[in-house]
Amino acid sequence: MTPKPRWVHAAVLLCLGLLLSVALLHAPGPVPGAKPMLGRALSGSAEAWPITPLPQAVVLDARKVALGRQLFHDPRLSRDNTVACANCHVLAAGGVDRQPVSTGIGGRKGQLNAPTVYNVAYNDRQFWDGRALSLEAQVDGPLHNPDEMGSNWDEVLGKLKEDAQLRREIEALYPAGLVAASLRDALATFERALVTPDAPFDRHLRGDQQALSPVALEGWRLFRELGCVSCHQGVNVGGNLYEKLGLVEDFYGSRGTPRPADLGRYNLTRDDEHRYEFRVPPLRNVALTAPYLHDGSVATLDEAVQIMARYQLGVRLKPREVQQLVAFLEALTGRPAPAAISGNIEAHTP
Repeated sequence: MTPKPRWVHAAVLLCLGLLLSVALLHAPGPVPGAKPMLGRALSGSAEAWPITPLPQAVVLDARKVALGRQLFHDPRLSRDNTVACANCHVLAAGGVDRQPVSTGIGGRKGQLNAPTVYNVAYNDRQFWDGRALSLEAQVDGPLHNPDEMGSNWDEVLGKLKEDAQLRREIEALYPAGLVAASLRDALATFERALVTPDAPFDRHLRGDQQALSPVALEGWRLFRELGCVSCHQGVNVGGNLYEKLGLVEDFYGSRGTPRPADLGRYNLTRDDEHRYEFRVPPLRNVALTAPYLHDGSVATLDEAVQIMARYQLGVRLKPREVQQLVAFLEALTGRPAPAAISGNIEAHTP
């Protein structure tokens, strides 16, 4: 197949951007208390979809952060007391376990690659299919999933109530005491503290002209020129819209027959328009979170860049272009979150 000239891709992206602008004018209002996902349409304008720096500090209740960190590492949240949140989201490894799919209770294998837990507060939705509207709602997913923790709140609360010290800590913070809502809130508060600021690209956005290498600067130019920024934008460089994998070419025709998990949002909505759609993954710290894609089938960042260019944009990249794009993506690696290292946060208790 002969690659299309790049002006064709630019024209297509511009047209789609205009269509999106019209669609947004007539779109229904957002769900109260939640930002709307913007659907499948694209825009090629870097100005329309800005990437903004992560905040350098967050303001959270440090006591709840500490409690949430303790719960995050507590295997009692699983049915057989063997799997904690931290098993699949290893804080010292980019917030992932670096496996194609994670291992849950009894050695069971998950269906999808575990996304990073870093900067999750800046995703508009949680999970690959976007089914959770908040971090609090997300907690129930792995806890109830038979391939992950395989438990339920009655079991978890029954075990934790036997821990007198933990019970006192929770009662000191939450008037309702040791109930599911308290645990959800503590875990979500801890996850909101997992911010990795001051990536070289953040410093570039704040005006530091020396923050990016010449190669990374060329990668940033390509990222916009090719249209990557159409889907990977916002503070988390993604995580705020859905897109079909294999938009230009048939990804599964090359990888192999789709599995049920490959159907993406369709498994949630049963809408044929949502087949093979997934939440666009955020790219912050992406150099640390291999393997890639929802199925964990791509081992290296170089390969992931080439696959995205081919199947989403219809572009075959030159080796130099791959190098430039990877250099830009590496510049999205931020400073480790203090809450992940010591349980402390830079912000004060409000």
